[in-house]
Amino acid sequence: MSIVVAYSADRYGEAALDHAVGLARKDGTRLVIVNATQGGSLVDRRFAHDADIEAVRDRLVAEGLTVVVRHEVVPDVADAVVAAAEEEQATLIVVGIRHRTPVGKLLLGSVAQRIILEAHSPVLAVKPAAE
Repeated sequence: MSIVVAYSADRYGEAALDHAVGLARKDGTRLVIVNATQGGSLVDRRFAHDADIEAVRDRLVAEGLTVVVRHEVVPDVADAVVAAAEEEQATLIVVGIRHRTPVGKLLLGSVAQRIILEAHSPVLAVKPAAE
């Protein structure tokens, strides 16, 4: 069993990671970090640099957590998170959510929304603390 976190290299991803780490630590559960992009990694600011994702993994392992990282280019980010949860038999998926305008909701899909709707595992949606 494991906890899957949809990680992005921004404050929303950090909020999701912080919650997932706390739960994994409390439950003694393996943590699976999914940081994926559809291929625009050079322009996708949410796709972590290799060194940054490795530093996150090393820090968490040093803290005593069992961590698996899936850092990859995929056809669809939401599908990658849901597939990771199924493959890892996740007890929970943690995603960071951001506010979107009505126009943004109409024009752009939401990875978090698709994960919430398509996942077979429970999903915890978290927001970063107010600035």
